Amino acid sequence: MSEPFSGTIKVRFADTDANGHAFFGSYFVFADEVLGDYWKELGLDVSDVVTPDFLTFTVNANMDFLGESLAGDTLEVKIKSERVGNSSVVMGFTMHNLRTGEVAGRGSFTYVFVDKKTRKSCPIPADFKASILARHPELA
Repeated sequence: MSEPFSGTIKVRFADTDANGHAFFGSYFVFADEVLGDYWKELGLDVSDVVTPDFLTFTVNANMDFLGESLAGDTLEVKIKSERVGNSSVVMGFTMHNLRTGEVAGRGSFTYVFVDKKTRKSCPIPADFKASILARHPELA
């Protein structure tokens, strides 16, 4: 079984809600930031929306909230490819609060690769798919 990619995110005061803990929507931003680093390591720079002839659409995002995170907490976000199809990929994430030692949450994103002009699904770029499968051979 492959090892997940991980990165850390510090919860800022601006990420919290009136209850003093991280706003639920902030968790998706935390996961998305680490996911961008993971994809860059796999050879796909998500910040480059000009060069490629495709885009990635997030078609599903879900999360189970399992613990509280406060301003100043550091979360370790672990990302793992869960499924790779022809034009879509599911990326799972787990967040550990390093202050409490607890799992703060887990969830996933489903992305569909689409042709930039037609906005119809298109195959995942071959080199990117190969990088995912090299990192996660159990998905082949």
